[in-house]
Amino acid sequence: MGLENLGEHILEAILLKLGPRETIVIGCVSSGLRVVASGENLWRNFCVSDFDLSSPEDPQGRPCPSFKAAYEQWLKSFLMYPLPLVRRAKQCWCSIRSWMAVNFPEANDTLRRGATEAEIKKAEEKLGAKFPLSTRILYRFCDGQDTEGFDRSQCRHLAPLGIIGGYEFYNHLVNVHLLSLSQIVKKTKEFVQMMGFKSKNIVVAMSNYLDKRFLLNFSSGQLYVGTRDMLSAGELMLCVPSELLKPESDATNGLPQGALMLWLEEHSRLLHNGIIQTRMLRKARTISLFPEAVSGTPMVRRSEAISLYPSSLTTYSTAVTNGVQIRASAVFVPELSILNGERMEYCYSYSIRMSLIPEECFLNGVYYSTCQLSCRHWIIRSNDNIVDEVSGEAVIGLYPHLRPNQNEFVYESCTPLPYASGSIEGSFTFVPGSLAHPEGPPFEVKVAPFKLEVPEYIF
Repeated sequence: MGLENLGEHILEAILLKLGPRETIVIGCVSSGLRVVASGENLWRNFCVSDFDLSSPEDPQGRPCPSFKAAYEQWLKSFLMYPLPLVRRAKQCWCSIRSWMAVNFPEANDTLRRGATEAEIKKAEEKLGAKFPLSTRILYRFCDGQDTEGFDRSQCRHLAPLGIIGGYEFYNHLVNVHLLSLSQIVKKTKEFVQMMGFKSKNIVVAMSNYLDKRFLLNFSSGQLYVGTRDMLSAGELMLCVPSELLKPESDATNGLPQGALMLWLEEHSRLLHNGIIQTRMLRKARTISLFPEAVSGTPMVRRSEAISLYPSSLTTYSTAVTNGVQIRASAVFVPELSILNGERMEYCYSYSIRMSLIPEECFLNGVYYSTCQLSCRHWIIRSNDNIVDEVSGEAVIGLYPHLRPNQNEFVYESCTPLPYASGSIEGSFTFVPGSLAHPEGPPFEVKVAPFKLEVPEYIF
């Protein structure tokens, strides 16, 4: 009994189990088997499973006449790489691009086409180094961002389009861009000159506003970020948990890969889950690394703020007191931290957002329509020990006047800690009406405690 007599559906099921290479071989046996082995549905499944391809197109996005033709184009283009890593790199960039297209199209427009093998090889020759395998694949799908035209002397007036994002507090402004291959070569050479020696690290991402650099070790594949002592002492921090790079870890599935893949995948997850979002910064939209509320974040009210949080402290908190809502979150600032020497210092920036919930604006049973901040009180802990307690008027020299249906008042500040973990809690004192024309007695507004910690992934 020949294979042809098994029927088309059974044959297709067998070929799906065997895989694309065996299917091509079996298709050469007879004309009948060739018809089944060329089936569009069969090759659609192969394209999905190996390349996460939902439509017949080549690696440059151009349409192909069939899924089989598309598979042949992709296989030819990525034959030298493990296909599971190719699929992951494609999924990673598709995920990032899909979020950017909807939420940050102006940044999406800066993403470059994928680099060719020749372009990657040329960059490696100039660097005198080989990229980790997974990094090469990532750059085949996207050659970083096209931001070379940005004038550093005028950058504070330009839209902060870095796809990694950043933060601002006082005069410290960070917005991290993913570098193109040509920028990697340029910025790495500049970095080597500043350091005065050549290392195994190349600069793959950095801020246009402030020299916050992310360095990829082309030998180990690990990703690092520079601390405050980077230029003086070469101090770096891991950006991805080292155990995830071990061949036996679940993240690698036994395949060689670098931290850049894991880093970008985690960044995409944070974006899609709404943990980090875009904010307006200096009249331009940017990705803010200050965490936002996510599903399941508890809303605490009045005196509940302190009692609910110690056992489930997060880097984000929200609380409402008499209609005043305070949202707070924190981000680790590696470029201002010191991790070696006699004086350890972990720097954190925190963001406070204030607004009114009109239907809850009652004080002692009396409705008020506006209120103004008078003073603040902060308790800052490190390793559960109080390291600072601050009381004073205003915030950053301002007395925000809150009104219903008005944008949140936002301000950022920072604090150093002697240890890697800590927390902040406190309160604001508000006056109903205004400071000049109070409409009732002052009242205290709780700031639910929020955690300060060095995250597993550093951005």
